[in-house]
Amino acid sequence: ARMKLIHLLMFPLFSEWPRLQSISYTSIIMPSVFGIIYLFGIAGNSMVIFTVVKKSKFHWCHNVPDIFIINLSVVDLLFLLGMPFMIHQLRGNGIWHFGETICALITAMDANSQFTSTYILTAMSIDRYLATVHPISSSSFRKPFVTTLVICLLWGFSFISITPVWLYARLIPFPGGTVGCGIRLPNPETDLYWFTLYQFFLAFALPFVVIVAAYAQILRHMKSSVAPASQRSVQLRRVTRIAIAICLVFFICWSPYHLLQLIQLSISHPSLIFYYTYTAAISLGYANSCLNPFVYIAKSFTQHKHLVLSVKPMTLNKLDAQEKIKII
Repeated sequence: ARMKLIHLLMFPLFSEWPRLQSISYTSIIMPSVFGIIYLFGIAGNSMVIFTVVKKSKFHWCHNVPDIFIINLSVVDLLFLLGMPFMIHQLRGNGIWHFGETICALITAMDANSQFTSTYILTAMSIDRYLATVHPISSSSFRKPFVTTLVICLLWGFSFISITPVWLYARLIPFPGGTVGCGIRLPNPETDLYWFTLYQFFLAFALPFVVIVAAYAQILRHMKSSVAPASQRSVQLRRVTRIAIAICLVFFICWSPYHLLQLIQLSISHPSLIFYYTYTAAISLGYANSCLNPFVYIAKSFTQHKHLVLSVKPMTLNKLDAQEKIKII
C-alpha cells in the first residue's frame, strides 16, 4: 500500500527496496545534496531580495520586473524552508517526528510553493512578451499595482490548486508504531492517476507551453524589428540568452521529476535504479529554487557589461571631439 502513496515532500518511502543497498545513499548522500541546495538557495534568494529592496530604497518596488523577481525569490525561500524536514525524514528512514499539524503545513507549503513559483514564472514571461511586443498598448496596465494584484491572484489560485493536499496531507502509520508524513489518497489505485496527471498539467506542462510560446513570440518580434542591423543583433542575442536560460532552467529542473512521476504510474515494483533516479530528479527540482538567483545575477551582470561597453565608446568620442576643438 505504501507504494501508492504520494509524498509532496517529494520523497517516496519505498520500504520494499533493500535498505542495506541504499542506506548510504538515503542517509548520507541525499541529505548532503539537499543541504547544499538549501544553503545556496537561502543565501542566493536572500541576496536577491535584499538587493531589490535596497534598490527601491526599502520601499515597495515601483518596477514591474522587480516585483516578479522579489516574489519569485520569496516563493523559492518558502519552498526551501521545507527542506530541513525532508533531510530529517531522510536521515530517519522516512519516520516523521513533528506531529500531524506540522506535517500538513509543511506538505501544503511545499506544494503551494511549487505551484506558485511556476505560476509567477509564467506570468513574468507574459509580462516580458507584453513589454517587448506590445510596449505602447500594454503600458496602460503594466503598472506595479496591477502586477501586485496579479501576484495576489496567483497566490490565491495556487492555494486552490493544492486543495487535494489540504484534504489528504496526514500522518501515515508504519509498522512498529512509527509514522510518516505525506499524501494519502482515499482510493490510491485510481486516485494516483488523476492526481499525478493533475499535477503534471497544472504545475508543469501548461505553464511550460505558455513560457515557450511567449519567448518564441519575443524572438520573432526581435527578428522583425526595424532597429539598425548591429543593434538588432545585439538585442536579439541578449534576449535569446535570457529566454534560453529561463526556459532551460525551468525545463531541465522539473521535466525529469514530472516525467518519472508519469513513468511511475506504469510501474508496480520500482527498481533500486529507479529509486536513485527519482531521488536525483527530486533534488534537481529543489535545485531550481537555488539556481534562479544565479540566473538573475548573470542577467544583471550581462546587462551591466553591455551598458559599460556602450557608454565607453560614447565617452571616448566626446573626448576626441573635445581634443579636436582644442587643436582647432
